[in-house]
Amino acid sequence: MKECEYRQIALAPGNGSAPASQAPASRKQRRRRKWESFAGKNRFFCGGRLMSGRQSGAFYLTLGLIFSTSGLFFGFDCPYLTENLTLAIPIIAGLLFVFVVSTLLHTSFTDPGILPRATPDEAADLEKQIDNSGGSGYRPPPRTKEVVINGQTVKLKYCFSCKMFRPPRTSHCSLCDNCVERFDHHCPWVGNCVGKRNYRFFYMFLLSLSFLTAFIFACVITHLTLRSQNTGLLNALQETPASALELVVCFFSVWSILGLSGFHTYLVASNLTTNEDIKGSWSSKRSSEENTNPYSYNSIVTNCCAVLCGPMPPSLIDRRGFLDPDTIQLPGPQRKVSQGAKTEVNLVGGDPNDDVN
Repeated sequence: MKECEYRQIALAPGNGSAPASQAPASRKQRRRRKWESFAGKNRFFCGGRLMSGRQSGAFYLTLGLIFSTSGLFFGFDCPYLTENLTLAIPIIAGLLFVFVVSTLLHTSFTDPGILPRATPDEAADLEKQIDNSGGSGYRPPPRTKEVVINGQTVKLKYCFSCKMFRPPRTSHCSLCDNCVERFDHHCPWVGNCVGKRNYRFFYMFLLSLSFLTAFIFACVITHLTLRSQNTGLLNALQETPASALELVVCFFSVWSILGLSGFHTYLVASNLTTNEDIKGSWSSKRSSEENTNPYSYNSIVTNCCAVLCGPMPPSLIDRRGFLDPDTIQLPGPQRKVSQGAKTEVNLVGGDPNDDVN
């Protein structure tokens, strides 16, 4: 039988075969996106468009406190204050509430400035240049490089997890397992790291939350004062127990929030990060007087503009991109091995002492 006749018989209806183009869609392997095999300990939403830290319990607590306290205020205090004082009170509170929630969500679901890990080829090439230990089970001590920034010598540490030298002001977060540019700190209350790409949102969240808490606190006191003029303070508290609850929550919250806002205002004016301030990286008391902050512009206004008003840097991790079909994803400790390559590089297992540093 000729080959052409055999093909016609094989593809005829009822022979149980079909062209490859007509194969069921379920048999086709779905192309996976990069966020589905992301090496860090992050959670992704909306197909990788949004991301946050893995531990987000405190974030939901923060969101719940804001919504519950504001809801009680709008439900029990605003009607009385609007009737007896002015309509501006609920309008101002509403604007502050929207701004607080908006900046909180931006902080929590924005890429903080994560640096992509080295590819297997890049990691293998760098290891060949700097790793002369010889044994595969031996881990050399932390390695550093020195660079000069504005006349100040800055040491760059090698990250064993990301297989690269960290750029200036970059630290590896042990909770998210990522290197973050201009790392400030990992904030459990927002459920994410605070870094180069979301610090401005975090700072505006603190400021707006300070104003909202102080505003609600002052309005609740005014509400209770007006009611107590006619019925007494105890009767006023009995008439509006929700106001008493708001008063307690705001009283214990406003001081810590105002203090945190003041601290970060100092950091912004000095162009410092929380990580640098805690470590005393540029403190003159730590070493000589020449150990000054190389990132400061020696101007409060310029520092504030540089931190808060500069252009938003793009995200460096391609979350929505597709995985290379020639890349095999192995379970367990995540390793990326290119087909045909002779080198296997661990991209996740790092230094057991590799904490936020």
